Amino acid sequence: MTSFTSRARNLIQALPGYGKTISTILALSFGIATNDLNASSDEDAKTVAALDTKYQAAVKSNDAATMDQILADDFLLVNGRGKGSSKADLIESARKKEVTYERQDEEPGTQKVRVWGDTAVVTALLWIKAEQGGKPIDYKLWFSDTYVRTPTGWRYVFGQASLPLPQAEPK
Repeated sequence: MTSFTSRARNLIQALPGYGKTISTILALSFGIATNDLNASSDEDAKTVAALDTKYQAAVKSNDAATMDQILADDFLLVNGRGKGSSKADLIESARKKEVTYERQDEEPGTQKVRVWGDTAVVTALLWIKAEQGGKPIDYKLWFSDTYVRTPTGWRYVFGQASLPLPQAEPK
Protein backbone atom coordinates (compact mmCIF):
# COMPACT_ATOMS: atom_id res chain seq x y z
CA MET A 1 0.00 0.00 0.00
CA THR A 2 2.86 2.39 0.79
CA SER A 3 4.36 2.25 -2.72
CA PHE A 4 0.89 2.63 -4.25
CA THR A 5 0.23 5.63 -1.98
CA SER A 6 3.56 7.24 -2.92
CA ARG A 7 2.90 6.73 -6.62
CA ALA A 8 -0.61 8.18 -6.27
CA ARG A 9 0.76 11.21 -4.40
CA ASN A 10 3.39 11.78 -7.12
CA LEU A 11 0.74 11.53 -9.83
CA ILE A 12 -1.53 14.02 -8.02
CA GLN A 13 1.36 16.50 -7.61
CA ALA A 14 2.21 16.22 -11.32
CA LEU A 15 -1.31 17.02 -12.56
CA PRO A 16 -2.30 20.63 -13.23
CA GLY A 17 -5.48 22.41 -12.04
CA TYR A 18 -8.72 20.43 -12.24
CA GLY A 19 -6.90 17.16 -12.88
CA LYS A 20 -5.23 17.51 -9.49
CA THR A 21 -8.57 18.21 -7.79
CA ILE A 22 -10.29 15.27 -9.47
CA SER A 23 -7.39 12.96 -8.64
CA THR A 24 -7.45 14.06 -5.00
CA ILE A 25 -11.18 13.32 -4.81
CA LEU A 26 -10.62 9.91 -6.37
CA ALA A 27 -7.75 9.18 -3.98
CA LEU A 28 -9.96 10.05 -1.02
CA SER A 29 -12.76 7.91 -2.42
CA PHE A 30 -10.49 4.90 -2.64
CA GLY A 31 -9.05 5.44 0.83
CA ILE A 32 -5.55 6.36 -0.34
CA ALA A 33 -5.33 9.48 1.82
CA THR A 34 -6.76 8.09 5.06
CA ASN A 35 -4.54 9.96 7.54
CA ASP A 36 -6.59 13.16 7.25
CA LEU A 37 -9.87 11.24 7.51
CA ASN A 38 -9.00 9.65 10.87
CA ALA A 39 -9.10 13.02 12.60
CA SER A 40 -12.82 13.39 11.89
CA SER A 41 -13.53 9.80 12.96
CA ASP A 42 -13.28 10.78 16.64
CA GLU A 43 -15.73 13.64 16.12
CA ASP A 44 -18.08 11.34 14.21
CA ALA A 45 -17.91 8.80 17.06
CA LYS A 46 -18.82 11.50 19.60
CA THR A 47 -21.69 12.73 17.42
CA VAL A 48 -23.11 9.23 16.91
CA ALA A 49 -22.66 8.36 20.61
CA ALA A 50 -24.66 11.44 21.60
CA LEU A 51 -27.30 10.70 18.96
CA ASP A 52 -27.73 7.11 20.16
CA THR A 53 -28.03 8.29 23.77
CA LYS A 54 -30.63 10.83 22.59
CA TYR A 55 -32.49 8.04 20.81
CA GLN A 56 -32.55 5.85 23.94
CA ALA A 57 -33.92 8.81 25.93
CA ALA A 58 -36.61 9.38 23.27
CA VAL A 59 -37.69 5.74 23.53
CA LYS A 60 -37.79 6.02 27.33
CA SER A 61 -40.11 9.04 27.18
CA ASN A 62 -42.13 7.75 24.19
CA ASP A 63 -41.01 10.82 22.24
CA ALA A 64 -42.22 9.80 18.78
CA ALA A 65 -41.14 13.10 17.18
CA THR A 66 -37.49 12.71 18.19
CA MET A 67 -37.51 9.04 17.23
CA ASP A 68 -38.90 10.03 13.82
CA GLN A 69 -36.04 12.51 13.30
CA ILE A 70 -33.33 9.96 14.15
CA LEU A 71 -34.69 6.82 12.47
CA ALA A 72 -34.15 6.30 8.74
CA ASP A 73 -37.33 5.74 6.74
CA ASP A 74 -36.24 2.17 5.91
CA PHE A 75 -35.12 1.42 9.49
CA LEU A 76 -35.30 -2.14 10.80
CA LEU A 77 -34.86 -3.45 14.35
CA VAL A 78 -34.39 -7.19 14.86
CA ASN A 79 -34.87 -8.41 18.42
CA GLY A 80 -33.25 -11.45 20.01
CA ARG A 81 -36.09 -13.70 18.90
CA GLY A 82 -35.77 -12.59 15.27
CA LYS A 83 -38.86 -10.35 15.17
CA GLY A 84 -38.43 -7.30 12.95
CA SER A 85 -39.87 -3.87 13.70
CA SER A 86 -39.96 -0.97 11.24
CA LYS A 87 -39.75 2.75 11.90
CA ALA A 88 -43.55 2.93 11.62
CA ASP A 89 -43.92 0.12 14.19
CA LEU A 90 -41.72 1.90 16.74
CA ILE A 91 -43.29 5.32 16.18
CA GLU A 92 -46.79 3.87 16.57
CA SER A 93 -45.80 2.04 19.75
CA ALA A 94 -44.39 5.27 21.20
CA ARG A 95 -47.51 7.24 20.27
CA LYS A 96 -49.74 4.64 21.92
CA LYS A 97 -47.40 4.47 24.92
CA GLU A 98 -47.51 0.69 24.74
CA VAL A 99 -44.55 0.59 27.12
CA THR A 100 -44.16 2.85 30.15
CA TYR A 101 -40.46 3.04 30.97
CA GLU A 102 -38.84 3.53 34.32
CA ARG A 103 -35.46 2.73 32.77
CA GLN A 104 -34.26 2.58 29.18
CA ASP A 105 -30.64 3.38 29.81
CA GLU A 106 -27.26 2.28 28.58
CA GLU A 107 -25.17 0.94 31.43
CA PRO A 108 -22.40 3.48 32.14
CA GLY A 109 -19.11 2.66 30.48
CA THR A 110 -20.50 0.03 28.09
CA GLN A 111 -21.15 2.20 25.02
CA LYS A 112 -18.62 1.72 22.23
CA VAL A 113 -18.81 3.47 18.86
CA ARG A 114 -16.87 2.29 15.83
CA VAL A 115 -16.78 4.46 12.70
CA TRP A 116 -15.92 3.36 9.17
CA GLY A 117 -16.33 6.33 6.83
CA ASP A 118 -20.05 7.05 6.58
CA THR A 119 -21.09 4.10 8.74
CA ALA A 120 -20.98 3.83 12.52
CA VAL A 121 -21.94 1.00 14.85
CA VAL A 122 -22.84 1.56 18.50
CA THR A 123 -22.79 -1.33 20.96
CA ALA A 124 -23.84 -1.10 24.60
CA LEU A 125 -25.52 -2.92 27.43
CA LEU A 126 -29.06 -1.61 27.88
CA TRP A 127 -31.13 -1.89 31.06
CA ILE A 128 -34.88 -1.88 30.45
CA LYS A 129 -37.29 -1.62 33.35
CA ALA A 130 -40.87 -0.89 32.38
CA GLU A 131 -44.47 -1.94 32.23
CA GLN A 132 -45.72 -3.48 29.01
CA GLY A 133 -49.28 -4.73 28.59
CA GLY A 134 -49.87 -4.32 32.32
CA LYS A 135 -46.91 -6.57 33.16
CA PRO A 136 -43.59 -5.49 34.64
CA ILE A 137 -40.43 -6.15 32.66
CA ASP A 138 -36.90 -5.80 33.99
CA TYR A 139 -33.91 -7.07 32.06
CA LYS A 140 -30.64 -6.17 30.39
CA LEU A 141 -29.61 -6.88 26.81
CA TRP A 142 -26.79 -6.08 24.44
CA PHE A 143 -27.56 -4.15 21.29
CA SER A 144 -25.82 -3.01 18.13
CA ASP A 145 -27.16 0.10 16.41
CA THR A 146 -25.97 0.99 12.92
CA TYR A 147 -25.94 4.60 11.76
CA VAL A 148 -25.26 5.95 8.27
CA ARG A 149 -24.24 9.49 7.36
CA THR A 150 -26.77 11.01 4.95
CA PRO A 151 -26.95 14.46 3.34
CA THR A 152 -29.19 15.49 6.28
CA GLY A 153 -26.98 14.01 9.00
CA TRP A 154 -26.55 10.68 10.75
CA ARG A 155 -29.57 8.34 10.66
CA TYR A 156 -30.21 5.16 12.62
CA VAL A 157 -30.76 2.50 9.94
CA PHE A 158 -30.52 -0.89 11.65
CA GLY A 159 -30.62 -2.26 15.18
CA GLN A 160 -30.15 -5.71 16.56
CA ALA A 161 -30.79 -6.69 20.17
CA SER A 162 -29.79 -9.80 22.06
CA LEU A 163 -32.18 -11.93 24.05
CA PRO A 164 -32.63 -10.65 27.61
CA LEU A 165 -29.59 -11.63 29.67
CA PRO A 166 -30.06 -14.00 32.61
CA GLN A 167 -30.67 -12.20 35.91
CA ALA A 168 -27.59 -12.01 38.11
CA GLU A 169 -27.67 -14.20 41.18
CA PRO A 170 -27.95 -12.18 44.42
CA LYS A 171 -24.77 -12.38 46.51
